[in-house]
Order: sequence, then C-alpha cells, then structure tokens
Amino acid sequence: MAFFVVSLIATSPPISSLFMPNDPSHIVRPGNKKKRKGKFTEKGRQLDANAQQAIKQLLANKPHRKDLLIEYLHLIQDTWSYISEQHLMALADILKLPQAAVYEVATFYHHFDVIKENEAAPPPITIRVCQSLSCCLAGADNLILELNKQNPENIRITSAPCMGLCNQAPAAAVGKNYLGQVTSSSLLYAAQNNLTQANVPTYQRYEQYINANGYQLLASLSKQTLSVTDAINEIEKSNLKGLGGAGFPTASKLRLVKAEPAPKYFCVNADEGEPGTFKDRHYLSTAPHQFLEGLLIAAYIIDANKIFIYLRDEYPAIHQLLHNEIQLLINHKIIKEDYIEVRRGAGAYICGEESAMIESIEGKRGIPRQRPPYVAHQGLFGRPTLVQNVETLYWIPTILTDGGEHFAQQGKNGASGLRTFSVSGRINKPGVIVAPAGSNIRELIHLAGGMLKGHSFKAYLPGGASGGILPSSLDNIPLDFGSLTEYGCFIGSHAIIVLSDKDSIKATSQNLLAFFNDESCGQCSPCRVGCEKASSLLSEQQWNKPLLKELCTTMADASICGLGQAAPNPILSSIKYFGDEV
Repeated sequence: MAFFVVSLIATSPPISSLFMPNDPSHIVRPGNKKKRKGKFTEKGRQLDANAQQAIKQLLANKPHRKDLLIEYLHLIQDTWSYISEQHLMALADILKLPQAAVYEVATFYHHFDVIKENEAAPPPITIRVCQSLSCCLAGADNLILELNKQNPENIRITSAPCMGLCNQAPAAAVGKNYLGQVTSSSLLYAAQNNLTQANVPTYQRYEQYINANGYQLLASLSKQTLSVTDAINEIEKSNLKGLGGAGFPTASKLRLVKAEPAPKYFCVNADEGEPGTFKDRHYLSTAPHQFLEGLLIAAYIIDANKIFIYLRDEYPAIHQLLHNEIQLLINHKIIKEDYIEVRRGAGAYICGEESAMIESIEGKRGIPRQRPPYVAHQGLFGRPTLVQNVETLYWIPTILTDGGEHFAQQGKNGASGLRTFSVSGRINKPGVIVAPAGSNIRELIHLAGGMLKGHSFKAYLPGGASGGILPSSLDNIPLDFGSLTEYGCFIGSHAIIVLSDKDSIKATSQNLLAFFNDESCGQCSPCRVGCEKASSLLSEQQWNKPLLKELCTTMADASICGLGQAAPNPILSSIKYFGDEV
C-alpha cells in the first residue's frame, strides 16, 4: 500500500498544472488585462426594485431589528395576502439577514403563504375550517366537502388545526374573522361579502376595572405597603401552579428569576394551541385587565426590564383589544411606553413550548432548545427570563386580595385552588367551567349540562390531544397535576373533550396523531419520523400493537421536547383501555 501511494505521487502531474492552464497566453499579466464581458452583478438572486421599494415603504419609521422578522412577515402577509420570494429577498436586504434565514423562518410557520417563482398567488380570501377533534365531532369534515362541492370562485378552501373555538364547534376563519357554529352557507356569505376582519368582543374595559378597585394591588407594591416578599408568600400559600400544562409552582419560579442578575425579561405564553383548550381566550377576551394586573405584579416582583406577550395569531380580536388597553395603561402612566410588547405567533403549536416561544420572539423558527441552560437562567436574548401562562397570571390578583390560604382551600380531593376547565365534545353546554381543582369528569359533565341527547358517555380526553384517553369507567379520578400519572395520562392545560358511544377511538387517535405529525418542528428524528410512522400505522385496518408500543417508547424516551414525548399518549391509552376497538 505504501509503494502504491509513493508511485502515485511520483507519477502525478505538478499540482500547479491542476489549477493553471499550460498555455501562457491565458496568464493575465500587468499591461495585458482582459476586459470583463457582460454586466457586473452580485452573486446570487437579484433584488427586485419594485419589491424593495414596497417593503421600504411598508417598514417606514419602523426599527430594522432582526427580532422583528416575524412581525414584518405578518405585515407583508396582511398587506398582500401572500409573501412572494421578491418580498423575502427585499426584507432580508433591509434587515441585513441571509436570504436563506428569512426563507426558512417564513416557511416554518403555517400562517405565511410563501409564493415561489412562477407560482400563482392564492385567492385574496381564504376560508380555513378547523379540523381539531372537537370540530370533527361536530361535522368539520363534511363541512369542507360541502364547501369544495360549491367550488366558490376566488375563494380558497383549506383545513386548519385548532383555533381555540372548541366550545363553538365547528369553527372556521374567513380571513381574520374567526367564527363558531358555522355552516357552509354562513361561511360563503361572509367570504362573498368580504366580512374578513375580526370583531372585538364585549369585555371589561379599563374604566370599569378601575371602578372595581383595579390596579390597587399593583399600586400597593410600588408604594411598598405590600412587600414583594409578602406577595410571593401569599402566592406560595395558594399552591398556584403554571396552568399552561407544566404545573411548576409559581412562587418557586418567581423566586428563581428574582434572584438572577438584571436585565431580565418576562414572556407570557398566550399561544394556547392544545386542541380542546380555550380558557386563555376566555380570560383575555372578557377580563383582560385582571390578567394585565397579574402580569404587572409578577413583573414587579422579578424586576423585569420588559414584557413580551406571545399571542397566538388565531386571536386577532384579542390582539386589537390588548393594544387598545395597553395604550390606556401608558396614557394613565401605569406603565412606560414600550414596556409591554405584543408579539403574534404564526400558527405553530410547538411555540407553546417555552424555549420554542422564546426562539420565535427572537425572530427565528420555533425550535425547542436543549436544556440546560433553563430559560430562567438563560432565556430571551440570552438573559434570565420568566415564562408564565395567561390563566396563572389571571389568578394572582384574586390570591393577593382574598389570601393564598383561602384560594388553596377552594380545591378538593387533595388538590388546591380553582381551575378553569375547557370542556367540549358531546355535551349540551360546551364552554369554560371554573371548578375546584380535583373535580372529576362526572362533575364536569353535570356542570356542562349533561351529555347530548341520544349520546352515552364513553370516554374522555383529560388533557387535550396530548393528555391521553380514558374510559368512562374511570370517571371518579380527581383531575389535577399528578393524579393521572398511574393511568398513563396527564391533565396538562385542563382541556376536557368528552366522547360518546357514537365516536370511534381509532378515528380519534388518527385525528390526534395527524395533528402531531403536522405540528412537529422536525428538529429531532424520534418526533419527526415517529409521528409520521405512527400516523401511517394508525391508518391500517388492524393496528400492529407491538410495533406501535415500541415506537411510542422510543418517541417518549428520545424526543427533545414535550410534543414528541406526549404524542404517543393517545396511542398507548387506546391500546390499554380500548384494545377491542383498535
């Protein structure tokens, strides 16, 4: 082998001859320069002058910060109803970002319609029909078929994941107009009459909240008649936990971030995308100032330099009302200009995971981070960051007014406090139910007006799409953090979906896994490949249960974040409790 290498080198031509032509006439020497042929242009795709001018006008007087990339993509989408590649190149040039980076962010999120070269732009109006489980139970699949049969001109018909309107199923959106209990005729009427804008609901406004002694707790903190230590202690007595799904003790998180060095940030997770969940929408659209006061109290406790509210894009009416009411807080000198910034999500369920949400606020794809470091130590822009859920913050003023012990005593069966359950499915009165933590499913069904006529209680999802499926025989389990672990389920965001004897467990599992497959960020193979393979296996007439169990174990053990770890729950619980059906 050594002889072969030496002989090869010895007989090879000089290295210089591989890079330089042998003909001396090709060598360019001083005084013998050859002129370039053609017009000189930069390498790569060239900017379109019209698109560049349009984007400059759109962003006039706006800061050219990289973290605002997603906000500016929204502006483009809102203005033209799509985003062309010329728009992306112009935006990349203005923000001094690589074109590839802007393209990958724009194509990561569902709500951006990126149009490639030579592709036709979508129609100006799009009808999106929700295909979450609750809406499918209410006939969403047939609704899409009816709309497509009518083949409306200049209107795009498409499906969409959960819109947070599970209590008004079936739900759909005509542009930014999100509607519940829709029919094909009501949707076509809205589209043909250009009823595409959000309608702001009736809610408790600033003056009404002030007249009800609003913001007095915040004032007592700033005047030091209520100390930060006492406030944390009351929250600790209440046993308040993170109600976005993780259930981490709120007081512990406040202390943790409070001890970190400045500057510190506060990110509010208002991106509830878990199918079956709509409690945050309820509070934001009815009592925004109680949430805002709880938010400002928590920010004062940790001495946050700035607050970001990450709001799901499916809530455009709430986006508008929050801007209005936050401006009133500025006008009345309760907060400074730009202290609270509302950022829009863009249709990515994964951004409900705290580190993915932080990546999105920074203007990137919503890809979960590896941990440690945890966001409390190194979060937004690399600084210590507090992350809390809307409902968690909503309860803080109540706790500080009535006392932490009083709030804790509202629970039952060993649980503490009140909970906001989002209840939907085969019941008479779907909606938000505020009940003691530790209530069971039978009690919640009773509060929801009982089962629909002609339907018998068969099963329920205790924690949305990722919480698993339990049979009606397990109807006496206290619904709280940790109480469902032994059954292979969890409470998560307290999203309850009730199934009846007319519902197929197999079809339910297929619906849930199709959602996870569509929403996987694709970062890790166990989730990306696992969700796709699971969806394929579930579509078979007879489930390969041993293979599915093996796949579920791999996904749960090896996925980076909660999406891949929890996606197997519906499969495993279906096999465990409904083996005769699957």
